[in-house]
Amino acid sequence: MEQHLKLSADSGDPLSDPSSYRKLIGRLIYLTISRPDITFAINLLSQFMHTPRVPHLDAATRNLRYLKGSISHGLLFPSSSDLTVTGYTDSDWASCPMTRRSTTSYFITLGGSLVSWRTKK
Repeated sequence: MEQHLKLSADSGDPLSDPSSYRKLIGRLIYLTISRPDITFAINLLSQFMHTPRVPHLDAATRNLRYLKGSISHGLLFPSSSDLTVTGYTDSDWASCPMTRRSTTSYFITLGGSLVSWRTKK
């Protein structure tokens, strides 16, 4: 979605067939399992399923174009994987000699695929 797009429940014309929008959003919600990068946008679009409007459909279509352009991105869950969650963490207390701030980091895998990571100083 566009970075500063403001969607509201009453902006734009109502869709003539809201069921197609609902089906599209339902499929995109399912896709967020392997594409966590679209989760926020799809969550936002799912809030307008009761009365979808043209700007909502336009934003959903934009997400489809993004997915088409980034087809090689996403999480890979091999069939031989047991889907165990594994987490690793590391910290260094007061590691910065100037500020004496600590450094922490972690990453979490699901079935061998990286799902979350963070480094904080």
